[in-house]
Amino acid sequence: MGDDRGVAADKRGNKTVRDLVLSMLVLGVVVYLIYLFIPHDSKASPVKAVSYTVELQQARRDAPYPVAGPEGLGAGWRANSVTYDASDAKNVTWHLGFIDPAQQYVSVEQTNGPAAAFVRKVTLGAHRDGNRTVEVAGKTWDRWTGGRYAALVREETGFTTVVLGTDGESQLRKLAAALQERRGEQ
Repeated sequence: MGDDRGVAADKRGNKTVRDLVLSMLVLGVVVYLIYLFIPHDSKASPVKAVSYTVELQQARRDAPYPVAGPEGLGAGWRANSVTYDASDAKNVTWHLGFIDPAQQYVSVEQTNGPAAAFVRKVTLGAHRDGNRTVEVAGKTWDRWTGGRYAALVREETGFTTVVLGTDGESQLRKLAAALQERRGEQ
């Protein structure tokens, strides 16, 4: 009688390869089915809108200056970030960021801390555009320009307000015109 071990080993090897191929096919079908059930809307905006009403009311109650919040910006403006930091009484900050209808970033920043350092920080190093000023809603704003952001800056007694953004001055003016400064709201 001959040695049949070689034939059995060949059959076992073919079975192993066949099992591997079948396993890969089953796994591929499972992955495809999972892919079908995961939502993937390529037209949806990656920017998640946030509500800022509660934070604005809180800041207006607590801040040592009138806090600026927009009114009547329109549906195309989406708030995407909001922070109120009162951990340092000498440098209380308010930030409210938006994506405008042109999908550009625009925000309002406020502090009762040192103005020059604050403006440089939030505008990422912008500088005053000579003596250029703009009038918006009866208030005079200094124009600042920089590599990433343009800004409108207004220094008042005890606090500084900055409107900055990646879009042109028209969007900055729209946000600045919509700002209503209030203090002590309940």
